[in-house]
Amino acid sequence: MASLATIQTDLRSCAEAYNTAAGDADRTARHTISEVSAASGLTPHTLRWYERIGLLDPIDRSHAGQRRYSDADLTRLAFLGRLRLTGMPVADMLRYVELARAGDGTRAARRDILVAHREEVRERLADLHATLAVLDYKIDIYTDRADQAENADQADRTDHAERADHGAPYGGSHETTDRKSA
Repeated sequence: MASLATIQTDLRSCAEAYNTAAGDADRTARHTISEVSAASGLTPHTLRWYERIGLLDPIDRSHAGQRRYSDADLTRLAFLGRLRLTGMPVADMLRYVELARAGDGTRAARRDILVAHREEVRERLADLHATLAVLDYKIDIYTDRADQAENADQADRTDHAERADHGAPYGGSHETTDRKSA
């Protein structure tokens, strides 16, 4: 049984491998599905599904049959995660991976997939920026109204306090009238 310190060291190296873009990543199978799940944020079920549908190459197994992921697998997972984050459909990701497996002769096709997707991402970003501008506008309106209400409340409190200081809580004093008639 591995010690906690060993597991934490392995987990750190797994997370480091996941977060490091590497062209020629190490293909030594050493990371468990739990470590990869923790590093990537993907569930073990999703990791197995990615392997089953072909987004990941077949994962090496330990002598006991447990999956062992390499740094190269983690590099691919990190890239796939970024594609998913940008909204790329799994079918397009799978097409890209199939082309990558086919070799250097597919570079132009892979580039075309990424260029087309980049354009979609830019369009979504423009839509999000426009939506953000509307939200900012609405927030400004509510902030201005809240400031106006705060100022009006402050003015009412000040006016009410001044009247109380002068002995006229309701806008006039009967004492003055009473003194004049007396």
